[in-house]
Amino acid sequence: MLTPEEWGIVLLSLKVGGVAVLACLPIAFALAWLLARARFPGKLLVDGLVHLPLVVPPVVTGWLLLLAFAPAGPVGRWLEAWFGATVLFRWTGAAIAAAVMALPLMVRAIRLSIEAVDQRLEQAARTLGAGRVRAFWTITLPLALPGVIAALVLGFARALGEFGATITFVSNVPGETQTLPLAIYAALQMPGGEAQVLRLAGISVLLSLAALLVSELVARRAGRGLHVL
Repeated sequence: MLTPEEWGIVLLSLKVGGVAVLACLPIAFALAWLLARARFPGKLLVDGLVHLPLVVPPVVTGWLLLLAFAPAGPVGRWLEAWFGATVLFRWTGAAIAAAVMALPLMVRAIRLSIEAVDQRLEQAARTLGAGRVRAFWTITLPLALPGVIAALVLGFARALGEFGATITFVSNVPGETQTLPLAIYAALQMPGGEAQVLRLAGISVLLSLAALLVSELVARRAGRGLHVL
């Protein structure tokens, strides 16, 4: 059984992960569409920058976020001037860190789904009188939807497991930024914290496993649908 404090950690983790992937989805879809369909100079560089969080240490990503969102940073100064707000030591900062780390996985899943859509179907729809927007909503998006769902699930799983960028960017504040990985790390530092580590680690594994299973089911259904087409 989890204690009330531990339930708070789980709920905070779910909130941070959910907000991260939902806020990240439009950006991920736009980048995936750009990389899948557009041709422009520097495309390889954009692709590399999108996937950079996968290869650099998460601490480096958190440090860069800290530089950007600090009161003297470009984004932090703008937030302070226009909204009188800051994301440092706030759950919103943890969501930003989780979104940045989840973005490459989401872009990749959506990009593969978009590339799998036969463009001849879009051309046929436009030949029958559909505009670009209508062809997108009626042809492209429905066929790419399994990839979008898979991206959401994978991004959510990655957001739940985010540690390095979060603790560097917004620290480990109980009740505010202390998600499951950070709480497990804190419990490991305490004498007699093994029981709490076991409970939180078990919840973390179950949530991540459920997300991966859902992603696999969506991918299989998408594969069957494309095979029928």
